[in-house]
Amino acid sequence: MSYLSLNSWSLHRLLGPLHWTSWDAETQTHQTTDHEQPLELTLLELPAVAAAKGYQAIEVCHFHFPSTDAAYLQQLRDSFSAACLSFDTLLVDYGDLTSPDAVRREADYQLMQQWIDVAAACGAKQVRIIAGEAEPTDHAAIRQSAQALAKLADYGAARGVKIVTENFKLLTSVGDSCMELLEHAGESLDLITDFGNFSGPAKYEDIGRTALRSVSIHVKAMNNEQGHPDEAELSRCLNQVQASGFDGAYVLVYDGPGDMWEGLERVKAVVKPYIA
Repeated sequence: MSYLSLNSWSLHRLLGPLHWTSWDAETQTHQTTDHEQPLELTLLELPAVAAAKGYQAIEVCHFHFPSTDAAYLQQLRDSFSAACLSFDTLLVDYGDLTSPDAVRREADYQLMQQWIDVAAACGAKQVRIIAGEAEPTDHAAIRQSAQALAKLADYGAARGVKIVTENFKLLTSVGDSCMELLEHAGESLDLITDFGNFSGPAKYEDIGRTALRSVSIHVKAMNNEQGHPDEAELSRCLNQVQASGFDGAYVLVYDGPGDMWEGLERVKAVVKPYIA
């Protein structure tokens, strides 16, 4: 049965500092850079607030974690449990499994394993890992990514965590490369389809093609300067998802101006008729 979920990016102006991960080519190490923002709502408080607003699940971006200490991860697990809310997906917004730099590629792979361990500790059902930043026509890179993702899926399965990827970054920017990746990776890997990450004449066809292999849909509307969604365009995307037979999480993503909760409510009004 389909249900309503929330992406923590939709509240990024409220959830405090963002902890960005990057690769330092000179030192050949990962670096974390903190981007200061107001803390109006803690990640521990978010599940109860989201549940009160009618959401059944949340996807949390990795850069919103203020800590990955065991005690904090248990607190986060408890906060979801107390709110009777599902922690559907931990979204790792860094990594390139197709990097031509073998040192970085291996370091990124090891980092993904660490985030899978975090997901297991805090009760997330799955981890979204970026497939890569190679060209979507690079078939060797697609196979390389699929092999790494399949291995990570095995690592996750041993810890009770599913691995998914997304039409996010260059490698999976078109429907053809998404489907080729899934074919090579096998049944252990599924997808997230994000409305905002497909473009061009094939956008709506690509949404329909990938939705059936997706565990969640990132409902990212095209907003005007006042933060109001293009309802006709958004409905066209949603109609493609519905026609595919998708049955999972509709995850609201808002990054427009003004009050972020109000922006989410405007998107929610368009989405609710599509939720069974």
